[in-house]
Amino acid sequence: MTAPPLFDAGFRDTLAQLFAWRRDVRRFSGAALPPGALERLLAVAHGAPSVGLSQPWRFVTVDDPGRRRAIRANFERANAAALAKQDGPDGVSYARLKLAGLDEAPCHLAVCADMDPAQGRGLGRATQPETAAYSAVLAVHTLWLSARAEGLGVGWVSILDPAAALEALELPASWHLVAYLCLGWPAANSDVPELERHGWERRGLPVVLQR
Repeated sequence: MTAPPLFDAGFRDTLAQLFAWRRDVRRFSGAALPPGALERLLAVAHGAPSVGLSQPWRFVTVDDPGRRRAIRANFERANAAALAKQDGPDGVSYARLKLAGLDEAPCHLAVCADMDPAQGRGLGRATQPETAAYSAVLAVHTLWLSARAEGLGVGWVSILDPAAALEALELPASWHLVAYLCLGWPAANSDVPELERHGWERRGLPVVLQR
């Protein structure tokens, strides 16, 4: 057995800062990623925990201009439907908040979950098959923190029709789209969520129940 590393108070303080500065980025500078950055981030993300060691995440880089246009059109359709239902407090309209960095981010990354992967032999998924998707979310979070540690930002585009996105990217229908990510250098940095800065919502206290 190898002895675990010792994480001192200084490291824990730095880690807390990383959590605080991990923001959902919607505005990017457009500058290219450093050489090898995406490969490094994906390698770290591949070390995320997964149910039954199934590693069900599937990373898809979206570089083709036609496919990016299809995703942008998908977003526009879904966003138009959302605009009809949303309006923020204090006069801040949902329409004024840019909820995707699709036009500026140099890197687009679709993260899918294979909901029935051969790896892991089904361990832990018999009663909760959705844990395959949860595992992919953990990979997303791991990649996100690693990107922030390199000064990069990540934006999660959730306003998409998942089925149409899978079709546009020509991915297996059995896969589940977990996240469509924009990755790049943030146009600005803040430790306060953008939605909170614009008065849309405020971060609350954790809900803890005792039974």
